[in-house]
Amino acid sequence: VPMAARVVQRVAQKESPGNFLLMHAMGPNVAGVIGTAVAAGVMLTLLS
Repeated sequence: VPMAARVVQRVAQKESPGNFLLMHAMGPNVAGVIGTAVAAGVMLTLLS
């Protein structure tokens, strides 16, 4: 998951060396992991 954030950081710094987007890019990644865990829990509950 953190690899996508690092790629965003590198691309942004190529455009403007003063850009620091790593933490902003990590937010959606973490939200996706949490959402996936919640969805898996719901599916396990429904299928049990």
